[in-house]
Amino acid sequence: MAEALPVFLDVEASGFGAGSYPIEVGCILPDGRTLCCLVRPPEGWRHWDQSAEAVHHITREVLMQHGLPIEDVVCRLDEALRGQDVYSDAWGNDYAWLSRLYDEVDRVPRFHLRSLRELLSEAQAARWHEVKKEVSEELHTTRHRASNDARVLQAAYARVRASRTDNAQTRKRDDEV
Repeated sequence: MAEALPVFLDVEASGFGAGSYPIEVGCILPDGRTLCCLVRPPEGWRHWDQSAEAVHHITREVLMQHGLPIEDVVCRLDEALRGQDVYSDAWGNDYAWLSRLYDEVDRVPRFHLRSLRELLSEAQAARWHEVKKEVSEELHTTRHRASNDARVLQAAYARVRASRTDNAQTRKRDDEV
């Protein structure tokens, strides 16, 4: 029986650096279901970087109109991810943004955010960006959005993991000859 794929998470933000905050959180579960939430920023979250908006195409107006209150986003994440290890390819940024989200409502995540790097061998890590780009092109992810990005991460991980299995089987066959 095939080993289940890990949960992957991605965060889109208002920009980078001090003052930036999460504006969308998306994840993909082992069964392929996704969760994606736009975040309505509280009044005090004012930082906005136009170059970040040019990448994700989410305007502050869209967030104010369609974003969920932070408490709702946190509840949905905790419900879907409770007790699980959740992986990110940008752990440092995503950890900071999730911390800001949870700190705003004085809560801690009910899941463990971990670095994708923990899952990869050196050989897999060396191929990661190439495989991720291939998968993104194959999935036609034209929109740079959190759940799309999480889906690409999970599919790319599945591919690099399969290559490990293929290589092990090839070595075993070579040894038998």
